[in-house]
Amino acid sequence: MTNDPAARAAERGELPRTWYPARSRLVTRVMGAVIMIGLTVLAVALPEDGGWNFGSRAGVVLTGVFCLGFLLTLGRPKVVATKDGVTVVNLLRVRHLEWAQIVRVTLRQGDPWVFLDLSDGETLAAMGIQTSNGRQKAIAAATELRDLVERFGGIEPAER
Repeated sequence: MTNDPAARAAERGELPRTWYPARSRLVTRVMGAVIMIGLTVLAVALPEDGGWNFGSRAGVVLTGVFCLGFLLTLGRPKVVATKDGVTVVNLLRVRHLEWAQIVRVTLRQGDPWVFLDLSDGETLAAMGIQTSNGRQKAIAAATELRDLVERFGGIEPAER
C-alpha cells in the first residue's frame, strides 16, 4: 500500500482520474521557460549599436514566446476519466467520449501511447498515457483505463 492519495484512489478505481506524461510535461515546461528567459535576457543585453533596434529585440522575444507556446503544446496531452466518460486531450484537439463509445484500450509493444478503438470504427490516440514515463507505468495506466471501460462501458448514459 502506498502513501500517495492519488495512487490509493487509483487502486480503488475512484473517479475522476487523470493520466498525463509527467516527465514530458516537466521537460517541456522547463525547456520553454529556459528558452523564454534566455531569449528575453539576450534581447535586453544586445548592444544598441550594430542594428539591434526595438523591432529586432522584440523579434527575439517573440521567438521565445513562440518556442514557449510550442513546448507547452507538446506538454499538453492528458486523459481524464469521469463518471460521464473520458476526455482525451492531445496536442491540438480535445475529444470527449461517452464510456459506451470506447470498444477497446490497446498499448502494443512499440506503441508510443495508448490507442482507443471506438464504436464508430475510428481509432483515437490517447497521448496522455505514453511510454515516455516508463513502459510499466504506461501498462498500469492502460490497464486501469481498460478496467474502467469494462466497468462503465456497457451502461447507457441514462442508467448511470
